[in-house]
Amino acid sequence: MALEGIATLLAALGPAGPAWVAGFFGLLVGSFLNVVIHRLPRMMQADAESEACEILNVNASAEAPTLVAGPRFNLITPRSRCPACGTFIHAWQNIPLLSWLLLRGRCAGCQTPISVRYPLVELFTGVAFAVVGWHFGATIETLYGCIVVAFLVSMSGIDFDTQYLPDSLTLPMLWLGLLAAVTTGRGAAPFPVGPTDAIVGAVVGYLCLWSVYWLFRLITGREGMGRGDFKLLAALGAWLGWTAIPLIVLLSALVGAIVGGVLIVFRGRDHQLPMPYGPFLAAAGFVAMLWGPALVAWYLRLSGL
Repeated sequence: MALEGIATLLAALGPAGPAWVAGFFGLLVGSFLNVVIHRLPRMMQADAESEACEILNVNASAEAPTLVAGPRFNLITPRSRCPACGTFIHAWQNIPLLSWLLLRGRCAGCQTPISVRYPLVELFTGVAFAVVGWHFGATIETLYGCIVVAFLVSMSGIDFDTQYLPDSLTLPMLWLGLLAAVTTGRGAAPFPVGPTDAIVGAVVGYLCLWSVYWLFRLITGREGMGRGDFKLLAALGAWLGWTAIPLIVLLSALVGAIVGGVLIVFRGRDHQLPMPYGPFLAAAGFVAMLWGPALVAWYLRLSGL
């Protein structure tokens, strides 16, 4: 009955129905992704501190009281609250976009400004879901595309904050890509690809940046990127196949160079400071998922190949 109701709703909304429905759910998912971006790094820090205390055989409550010995902390509990005054955030204050606007970007309890990043993550996720729905229509590819977007948005936010891509996100994304390839993949179709292309894509994606990492380290003696970038590209390869890897690497490098150059020239950023590469890989992966074959064909025609 639920599927029939969704089908009726999509038919009533017309050709743009999948985009509207996907966009609506994207706003809701974006609100949850804000929680993931904020809490997952802290959960990982707590786990690392707990393991370190266990290895060193020290008292966790004495050495790491803030996280290890603190109250239960995960993606569900405790309830969200204002970090400044501790006021609990009520359900009506968690409505995507609308609540931030009604509160005028400030805490209802202490009027401390609420970062504009929260509504931006919700808006971006909603728009990205809508674009996926518009592109793929009322198909299983829309569901898969929205899953990929959710992973990419959360990893981009975490990498931007911490310059770290968690295994708890990159690896599930990779395994889900392989599972999608086995269950519904269609050979070398753009998305999702078949099992062979997915496996080869995961291997090629990982080894591509792994090789760049070691080549850069041998030449300069420094690390040029994190190992999480290898796993993210491997996950994208599992979803999109090995043929998408060159396009993703090229687009991410191009966008990264442009953004880095702008920051250096106009913001005075030190070019020696590390810059997260995950958001550029995520953006390139999103573009490749939707328009990869068309972009490759356009480039081949333009180059005369």
